[in-house]
Amino acid sequence: MNQADLSIANAILGIDTLWGGDVTCPSGTGRFIADSWFSDEALPAAYTHPTAARLRAAGGVTGKDSAVAVADYLREMGPEIIRSMDAINVEARRVGGLRGAFLEGLNTCLFTMWELAMETTGKGNRVPYEQSVKASTGHAPEPSRPEAKRERVAELLDRAGYQPSGPAGILNAVDTWRRERLVPMASVRALSTAVIAHFDELSRRNLLPHLPKELAGVPRANIQFLPIKEAWFSGSMNYIGRARNPDGTPKYEATYEINASLQISVPEFEQLISHEVVPGHVTTFAYLQNLYVRGLVGFEATVLTMNTRAATLFEGIANNAILIAHGVTEVEQLPDEDLQIGVLLALLQDDAKNQASYLTWKEGVPQKEVAATLRRDFLVTEERADKLSGAWGRHPLLGRMYLPAYRCGTERVAELRRKYAPSEILPVLYGCAGLVDSETVEAACPQPTCSSR
Repeated sequence: MNQADLSIANAILGIDTLWGGDVTCPSGTGRFIADSWFSDEALPAAYTHPTAARLRAAGGVTGKDSAVAVADYLREMGPEIIRSMDAINVEARRVGGLRGAFLEGLNTCLFTMWELAMETTGKGNRVPYEQSVKASTGHAPEPSRPEAKRERVAELLDRAGYQPSGPAGILNAVDTWRRERLVPMASVRALSTAVIAHFDELSRRNLLPHLPKELAGVPRANIQFLPIKEAWFSGSMNYIGRARNPDGTPKYEATYEINASLQISVPEFEQLISHEVVPGHVTTFAYLQNLYVRGLVGFEATVLTMNTRAATLFEGIANNAILIAHGVTEVEQLPDEDLQIGVLLALLQDDAKNQASYLTWKEGVPQKEVAATLRRDFLVTEERADKLSGAWGRHPLLGRMYLPAYRCGTERVAELRRKYAPSEILPVLYGCAGLVDSETVEAACPQPTCSSR
């Protein structure tokens, strides 16, 4: 790890620690901002300092009794975190090009997360909502527009015999449709194994031919499903990536913790698998780990981070993953109308995430009203409406930076897949032209892919 890499590590894990995250925790209940640490490098001082462990144990800046732990950590490590963010800007200017632009965007997000932490502790000014959304997505906040998707769901439900009429009718029809197709959580491991195998085979047919041959042997879906009770999230993909084969190569392993109370239909579950596993998040992270091992991407690819423009792109890839797997660009091109309904409902849920953010932070709408809007206009379950309007939507960081990322990334990747041929855009999305984010991705499209190196 050179000095620039150390600065990246200290900045990301310092911000992660401030918010209570533990990147070495195998569970999503302990992780937060830093999604991965799959290099074999030693963890930096921002993580290992004694005050860091105490702050993590106290829950970070949002912990109920964390004021002393926050103050101790800021006194000991705050100056180092600021110096590290400054050093990232220096490195961005030094290297320039695609990597420099990526690092500059990353640092914009890290600085905004720092400012939000200072606001939360009462040590800084209120961060404007627009600044938060622009940092993580590159775009100003705007409300979601669910009408077209909702109308298409109603049309498909009507064809399937559910006879929706009016907003309440659509919601009732969706609830009935979902109830008749619910995934039995007791069988989620067996079902996930079958669905993963299905999408891995689809990816072999429709994704691999467009990628460099060196990626063909990388496991795309080395994951274990783990039901978890009473989690604040619906599910958490935890990319571990630290296990090694006898020859020292990575095993590319991950886990997925799924909330045991989640109400999800089988078609929605298929979208979930494509999103979280293959060819979505697990595949994306595994390919980046392989590219790092082969020296084709920088250290920053090993410590992937939420609330950033890279995360916005990754959510966009994941939400388009089911289309990538089937080799199509539009939902209506999927082979089964039941599956189309499931995908549209999943996309409406991510539109709802953006709307929860917008209503809460831009318009100041009370949680109860936000939940009702999400349920009525975006057709989400009561459980989802409650969590998106509450634990997620009202969180001072996730509500302002992460919830808008899903919709923005989805639309960005969909636009690029319509504009470019699969052989042009898919290698770029999966990192073969260098690590990119939602704002730098198109600049990489004309560049040579790994196959020409």
